[in-house]
Amino acid sequence: MTLFLIAIGGAFGSVARYLFSSFVLRVSASLLGVGTFAVNLAGCIVFGVIVGAAQQRFVLSPRASAFLLIGVLGGFTTFSSFEYESFMMLRDGQFLAASVNIVGQVVAGLIGLWAGFVISS
Repeated sequence: MTLFLIAIGGAFGSVARYLFSSFVLRVSASLLGVGTFAVNLAGCIVFGVIVGAAQQRFVLSPRASAFLLIGVLGGFTTFSSFEYESFMMLRDGQFLAASVNIVGQVVAGLIGLWAGFVISS
């Protein structure tokens, strides 16, 4: 059941990402990644709102968490998960681990993208 909820949420999130990014690109008339930037920022804000509210106001069940955070927001942007994990490390005083996570993922992602591009060219 959990995998089904993640899959359905992921489908919703992916469609939402496409629609939102396309809308931002149309409104901004820019090709400079502003759509992706807006998606990543919106995903981080929504992730923070859900997790913050769940810690302060209500209990988020494991199934709801799987659907919303892993499925919907995972389909919308995995950047929000990356940011949340980094934030939690910083909040817990794990500055070195957070720094390694942030720099490591960004640098490794760029190297991976470059490698994939070179392999396919």
